[in-house]
Amino acid sequence: MDVIRLHPRLHQVRLAFGQCYIWDAPEGITLIDSGIPGSGPDIAAAVRSIGRDPEEVRRLFLTHFHEDHVGAAADVAGWGEVEVLAHRADAPFIRGERKGPPPRLLDWELPIWERVQAGLGGVERPAPVRVDRELDDGDVVDLGGGTQAVAVGAPGHTPGSVALHMPDERVLFTGDTIARGEDGRVILGVFNCDPPLAAETFARLSRLDADVACFGHGEPLAGDAGEALRAAAG
Repeated sequence: MDVIRLHPRLHQVRLAFGQCYIWDAPEGITLIDSGIPGSGPDIAAAVRSIGRDPEEVRRLFLTHFHEDHVGAAADVAGWGEVEVLAHRADAPFIRGERKGPPPRLLDWELPIWERVQAGLGGVERPAPVRVDRELDDGDVVDLGGGTQAVAVGAPGHTPGSVALHMPDERVLFTGDTIARGEDGRVILGVFNCDPPLAAETFARLSRLDADVACFGHGEPLAGDAGEALRAAAG
């Protein structure tokens, strides 16, 4: 587990698989995603490493229902007064009421999918977790410290994928709609349930004003991220 400061209040947490993010406000912490099942202790250690306590987590924002994003959500939700937020279209899957749709894999994605599934072979299924607030496109979330974020509906990767945009801070969390390859290229995320819709969503997110862009997979972009996103979206 590594913690990297991206902004005075923003930290990236590199987990054993994937990553999550910490927004550190005086009134409490917001976590964006929660890694695979079993990531809770590492996330708690990351929170402590920035001088805060896990019981100071006030909200957990889940970008979508996939296991590498909601894996430790049930653990985090039990740390204290934690509000769990997700888009209403993915909320039933996160709560375990229904099974979410599988991805429509393109031919070139098949070997990547097989490698990922092999790597996750020994990982437990995520425990269902409550969703305290079901979000719609355009909903405003108060993160404390004078910072407000806007939920941006981002369907395509999953039906209820949702991005989080902080206009004043110029920070964008894209979930898995957008990713960054090992070579640094910004790309459309893989394993989408509706690839054409995901591409449309990528283009829409690229038009948001962002200096920092945080992805579910791949290193964040810091410094005029919006320009890089627009170039990648074409």
